[in-house]
Amino acid sequence: MTAPGVDDAVRAKEPVTERRLHPITPLRRAWAPVAVLIGWAVHDPDQAQRQLTRLTATTLLIALAVLVPAAALYGFLTWWFTHFAVTESELRIRTGLLFRRTAHIRLERIQAIDVTQPLLARVAGVAKLKLDVIGTDKKDELAFLGEREARALRAELLARAAGFAPETAHEVGEAPAQVLLRTPPLHLAISLVLTGATWGSLAAALVVPPVLWLATHSVWTVLATGVPLLGAAATSSVGRFVGEYDWTVGESPDGLRIDHGLLDRTHETVPPGRVQTVRIVEPLLWRRRGWVRVELDVAGSSNSVLVPVAPRQVAEAVVARVLPGVSVPAAAALSRSPRRAGRCVPLWWRGYGLAVTDTVFAARHGLLKRSLALVPHAKVQSVRLAQGPWERLWRLADVHVDTGANKTVTARLRDAQEAAELLRGQAERSRTGRRDARPDRWMAS
Repeated sequence: MTAPGVDDAVRAKEPVTERRLHPITPLRRAWAPVAVLIGWAVHDPDQAQRQLTRLTATTLLIALAVLVPAAALYGFLTWWFTHFAVTESELRIRTGLLFRRTAHIRLERIQAIDVTQPLLARVAGVAKLKLDVIGTDKKDELAFLGEREARALRAELLARAAGFAPETAHEVGEAPAQVLLRTPPLHLAISLVLTGATWGSLAAALVVPPVLWLATHSVWTVLATGVPLLGAAATSSVGRFVGEYDWTVGESPDGLRIDHGLLDRTHETVPPGRVQTVRIVEPLLWRRRGWVRVELDVAGSSNSVLVPVAPRQVAEAVVARVLPGVSVPAAAALSRSPRRAGRCVPLWWRGYGLAVTDTVFAARHGLLKRSLALVPHAKVQSVRLAQGPWERLWRLADVHVDTGANKTVTARLRDAQEAAELLRGQAERSRTGRRDARPDRWMAS
């Protein structure tokens, strides 16, 4: 009979099982050499055109006969030399054909794992895992895994990050989610039509190229300017519709889950306790319908949208889920800047507002497009008071609140005495909020 301590020691010395990505991955990696050639052609189109005109049919066939196998071999080798393994404390990703790179990702520092499926990946039945890790700006990823394997690995990593034992992490599985909100495609389309940025970028794409043609009569100048403008117009309208299509927000023990996308399907998670700021955006043409957009600042994460468009009451209910115990102040509860603020910012000063509750620092700005930023007191990293010479003349000051996402929320043009009191009071509320805040843990009850 073996003692328990001996079993633990033997288990700790067991070799780590390394795994490879899905066999379809080489097809994705094989495009790298082709992309290099395309980049060279775009960088120097005249030289590329001269070189193409010199190629004969035989030379072109020989080049393709060399390039295609070389690209296939590159894709296969990069796949063959890529491994990953899950240990008791970390996820290891080993990559590199000539220069080896090994990433050691501590499981307790994982704050979100997103599952994304581009269109071709959905057809092939594979998915990509993107990992948000505390203290890193760039996401590590595993691309591609089988769809079931990707979801199972995501559930296992989150379970281990939550503190489950390795032998039970496989059994936890993906936590069930309760749907809180689903954005109808018609509402999304109407909201884009009623957005000023959509019409502004479209107008620029239609007006600027003809004006440039009349001024320069240069096709290259028109194309160099018109193509990016058309791309921006498409991104702000069709691109947003395709990306935010079938937007669904669900609640689960590991955070709020967001699924969206018409062609590329994305499965994201808003990490619990990592949300630093919530912004409720209300464009001018949305107000008659009572619609708002909810955006986020999440520490160490690129997730930025919580609700693309929804009635205000529904959106506030979702905000209450991502910021437990926080209620959105009513418009009547926001105090405006003093009237003398108009000497610093004419007319637009009317869009500034401030409310400080027991749980949140709320600052509003914008007259046509209103934006209300909510910062829980526990997420405030520092508070600053700024006062320029013109503001000092009119006894006004700005109060800046810095968060853990390297973002700043500003209460603009407040009375100088009020701003000084707000500075002292907010520092105390932040200390109290951090002391009473719940720990940032996955699957915490």
